[in-house]
Amino acid sequence: MLLGVDYYPEQWDEKLMDEDMDRILELGSNVIRIGEFAWHLMEKHEGEYDFSFFDKVIEKAKAKGLKVIFGTPTATMPAWLARKHPEVLSQFPDGTKRTFGGRHVYCFSSDIYKSYCEKIVTELALHYKNEKAIVAWQIDNELGHEGSDVCWCENCREAFDLFLHARFDGYIDELNKTYGTAFWSQEYNSFDEIPLPAPTITTHNPALRLDFERFCSANIESFAEMQADIIRSIIPDAVIMHDFPGGGLTKHVDYSKVASHLDKVAFNNYPVWGGQKYPIAPNEIAFGLDYIRGLKGENFWITEAIMGAQGHDITGFLPRPNQAKMWSWQGMARGCDSLMYFRYRGATKGAEQFCYGILDADNVKRRRFYEVQSFFSEAKKYEEVLSSPVKSDVCIVYDYDSLASFRIQQQSILLDCEREMKRYHKLFYDVNKTVDVIPSDRDFSQYKIVIVPHMIVGKGEFLTRLREYAEKGGCVIMTYRTAIKDENNNLTFGKVIPVDCCGLAGAYIEETESVQEYACIPLAGEGENSGKTAAAGIFRDMLVPETAETLYRYDDDFYRGFSAITRNSLGKGRVYYIGTTPEEKVLKEIAAEAMAFAEIEPLESPEGVEIVERSSEERTVKFIINHNYFPASWGSVTLAPFEVKAITEN
Repeated sequence: MLLGVDYYPEQWDEKLMDEDMDRILELGSNVIRIGEFAWHLMEKHEGEYDFSFFDKVIEKAKAKGLKVIFGTPTATMPAWLARKHPEVLSQFPDGTKRTFGGRHVYCFSSDIYKSYCEKIVTELALHYKNEKAIVAWQIDNELGHEGSDVCWCENCREAFDLFLHARFDGYIDELNKTYGTAFWSQEYNSFDEIPLPAPTITTHNPALRLDFERFCSANIESFAEMQADIIRSIIPDAVIMHDFPGGGLTKHVDYSKVASHLDKVAFNNYPVWGGQKYPIAPNEIAFGLDYIRGLKGENFWITEAIMGAQGHDITGFLPRPNQAKMWSWQGMARGCDSLMYFRYRGATKGAEQFCYGILDADNVKRRRFYEVQSFFSEAKKYEEVLSSPVKSDVCIVYDYDSLASFRIQQQSILLDCEREMKRYHKLFYDVNKTVDVIPSDRDFSQYKIVIVPHMIVGKGEFLTRLREYAEKGGCVIMTYRTAIKDENNNLTFGKVIPVDCCGLAGAYIEETESVQEYACIPLAGEGENSGKTAAAGIFRDMLVPETAETLYRYDDDFYRGFSAITRNSLGKGRVYYIGTTPEEKVLKEIAAEAMAFAEIEPLESPEGVEIVERSSEERTVKFIINHNYFPASWGSVTLAPFEVKAITEN
C-alpha cells in the first residue's frame, strides 16, 4: 500500500527539501509523486537534458525511505517549444489558437509535438532505468481534461482525413453511402474534402460526427500507448499508470481504452471544487469511484485526494473537520488501495495558489496535517482487506459510441446520460450494494443484475450476449433509447425498435416522444401495481407488449393504451424495460423486485450512512461511513459527523 503526497520541490527553495521530507515521513507516508509538470527544468533548451535536480530529490527520498512515482512532463510543454513550433498548439472551434500559458494546450495530432514527447520520455526512462526507488511511472496528466480532448486545427483535419481513409479502405463512395451524404448534397469526391465538424449553420451529419468522436478518442489512446510503449521498452518491469480526472463519461475519449495500456489506473478525486457551495452528493462520489474501478475491473489508486479547499480563480467549500478524511476512507472502501494527497503544501505562486494542501503557504502544521497523519495510521491496519478485490453483484454497462451519439443528438434537453446512470446507481448505493460501472466490451456474465441505460447504438455482439445472459437466469434492466441506431449512428430501415432486441424486451416501440419536463407524464400501475400512480418525464417510448407484462402504463388522454414499464420472462431470467424516467419511488420498486429475483439481500442504513463490506482471506470488515453533518447510528454503532468505523466480523 502506497500512502503519500504530491510533492513539487521545484516550486520551492531547495533548502526546504530535507525538512519537507521529514514532515512527509511524519505524516506516515512511504511515497512521493513528482515530476509531472517540470519539462522545462528537465530540458531548458532543446536537446539539452538535465535531470540533476530530480536526481537530488530521489537521492534524498531514498535516504529517508520514501518511494517515488515519477510523472512524464508532457502535459505542459516548455515555452521554447511553443515559440519554435506554434503549430503544435491546439485550436478552438473558431480557429483561434490556444495560447501557451495554461496546460494541456497541445494537439494530439501534431507529429512534431509527439516527436518531442518521445524524446523527453525516452531520455527520462533511460536516465532512471535502474532506479529502484521509482515504483511507478505516470504518463502525462489527466488526459483529455478541461476541453483538451477536442482540437480543431489543421493537424487534426489532416489526421481525421487519414482516419476516415483507413476506416473506409480508401473508398470514398463507401463513406458517402454509409453517411448518407446525398442528404443536403454533401457527397464527397475525395477524403480531403471532408471537414472537421466544427460549428456550422444547423448541424453536421451525425455519422460524420460519431466518427470524429472515435477519432478524438483514438488520438488520445494512441498518445498514451506511445508513452507506455517507450517506457516498457526501456524498463520492462515498470508499473505504468495514469491519473484520470473526474467526469470520464462526458469526455470525447474512451478512458477504458486508455486504461488497457496501463498497469494501474489512478483517479484524481475532487468531491468539491472551486465555485461549489457544497460537495457533490455521497452517492455521486461513490459513482465516480465505481466508474474508475471499472476501467480495468481492478482496484485503483487515488493520486489526488483533497484535504483543503480547492479552486483556480474561484475557490470553494472548505471540507469540514474529518470530512476529507472520510472521503479518503470512502475511496479506500470502494477499491482504492494506494492514496496520495494533493498537495503536500499549497503554492504561493502560479495558477493553483488557492488549491490548498495539507500545509498552507505559511508552512505551519495544523488540523489538516494531523487528519492525514491519522488516516495513514488507521488505513495501514486494513492493508490486506483494502488490497482485496471489490466484489459486486450488480453492474451498469456504458458504451462510448452511445454516449457520443447523445452528445451529438441529445434529443431531450433534459437527457443527461451520466445523470441517468447515477440515478440507477443510487438505487443500489442506498441499500449498500456496490455496483461496477463497466464498458460494453467487458464480460458481464458473473453479475446477478445488469443495467443497460440508454445504449442507443445497438451492437449485435453485445445484444447477443445480453440475451444469452438473461436466458441463463440473469436479470436485465434496460431503459428507453436502447438499440435505436446502428454502429454508424444512423437509424435502421425496415426494423422495429428496439432493433434486434424486441424479443429480449418482450415488447416493441410504436412511437416516441421527447418532453422537456421531469414529471409531466402521469403513470398508472397495472396488474400487481394496480391502484398506484406516479409521474415521469424527459422522454418516453410507447411500448406495445408481446410477451412482456405491463407494470406501469401511460395515463394521459392520448396514450393510455401504451405501456411505460414492462417485465419480460426470458428463459430462466427476466428483463425490465423502463420506457421513461419515472420518479424515484418507482425505480426503487423495480430495484427491490430485481434484487429479490436475483437473491441479493439489501443492507439498510440511515440516510447518509454508507456501508461497504470488504473481505480478505483473513477477515471480513464493514466500513461504516457517516456522510452527515450530525451524529448517526447504525445498530449499536454510533458515529460522529464524518466519522468512519471499521467493524471486523471474523
